[in-house]
Amino acid sequence: MRAALRGDTAGVDWLFREHWPAAYRAAWLIVRDEAAAEDIAQEGFLAALRALDRFDRARPFGPWLRTIVARRAIDAARARALRREVGDEPLAAVVAREDIDAPALADDVLAAVAALPDDQRIPIALRHLLGFTPGEIAELLDLPRGTVNSRLRRGLDALSEALT
Repeated sequence: MRAALRGDTAGVDWLFREHWPAAYRAAWLIVRDEAAAEDIAQEGFLAALRALDRFDRARPFGPWLRTIVARRAIDAARARALRREVGDEPLAAVVAREDIDAPALADDVLAAVAALPDDQRIPIALRHLLGFTPGEIAELLDLPRGTVNSRLRRGLDALSEALT
């Protein structure tokens, strides 16, 4: 971290190698499009590097970076919804890639999550696949916490129904 703060290329390279898989995964779980997720994760990483001097080094870098990436991915998902674009890449193909630190979930569970509407899929991915709290999700999505909780509940109910 200190090397990256000094502008040392090796320090920046280390941060990138260490945190890229989780940043990419966070973006992909929200936008479901490999190319868009790569762009979003790169933009988020660059934004984090630009703000590195304001980063509280007493806290871990990874969650801070994933929050930046998640915010950008949410914005992209909202813009995509307005344009009615949908990523058509199979969920299993992206999650199975070696460079993504994916949870060990069955393909049918991942496919069921991917099939949820955005208003349910995004909170489910943020909460259950990326580990954000409902309060953090409410802040990221700029929604009341009760709305987040109801979307999580509807999403979990839909997943339960799809998987039984």
